[in-house]
Amino acid sequence: MKKPLISIVTPVFNSEKYISETIVSVQEQSYSNWEMILIDDCSNDNSLNIIREFQKKDSRIRLLNNSVNSGPGISRNIGIFESKGEFITFLDSDDLWLPLFLETSLQTCLNNNYEFVFASYRRFDEALNPLISDFIVPNKVNYQSVLKTCPISCLTAFIDIRRIGKLYMPNLDKRQDWGLWLAVLKKVDYAYGIEEPLAIYRMRKNSVSRSKLKLIPYVWKVYRDVEKLSILQSFYLLILWSINGFKKYYVNTRINKK
Repeated sequence: MKKPLISIVTPVFNSEKYISETIVSVQEQSYSNWEMILIDDCSNDNSLNIIREFQKKDSRIRLLNNSVNSGPGISRNIGIFESKGEFITFLDSDDLWLPLFLETSLQTCLNNNYEFVFASYRRFDEALNPLISDFIVPNKVNYQSVLKTCPISCLTAFIDIRRIGKLYMPNLDKRQDWGLWLAVLKKVDYAYGIEEPLAIYRMRKNSVSRSKLKLIPYVWKVYRDVEKLSILQSFYLLILWSINGFKKYYVNTRINKK
């Protein structure tokens, strides 16, 4: 039986400091039938040269180039459009997968007839030292629960394109991945969580995703512009999202050191 092809979509912008580690974490996967689509968003550092060196030795790595700087959402959508796989997953250019991520995600889908799975992950600092405790995902989520808080990370979402088809991220500067998960959850009842941490999220000091206040305008756009919710409902959900976001990063997240 032929192994399914998995497409990996990675937007790249000035990622010379981390992109080698990210690509190597894909090459070290226990599952080998994948294509990695890297979309360079007009980098002006050494990212392109680094990627091209990997390309010379690994035909599974594909490089696409944006003609103008377009942001990660549009870049990911280009990757989705160009993908050839039966399954699709996403990996940012500074994050890492542990070796069993692809194999475990694929087998979880195939063995349980799931269309959409996501995994727990470790939370490290920029130098890959443990920063706060691992984020352990729930067993399953649906559309309504993901409106209130999104435990599905871009680095562990894994989707069966054969059954769901290709869906695209909304045109937002931030939180566009959340918009895609909501779109998928309108087509399937649940996304299923894998308790085992299978990836490493690099928590960079100046990342917008770490500042909940800076994210509020983008969250509001998801509720109002993408999901077309009422002002009252959007305000209610924004309060819940803020509380849950605070818990995610600041409540019981200290690492116990022996």
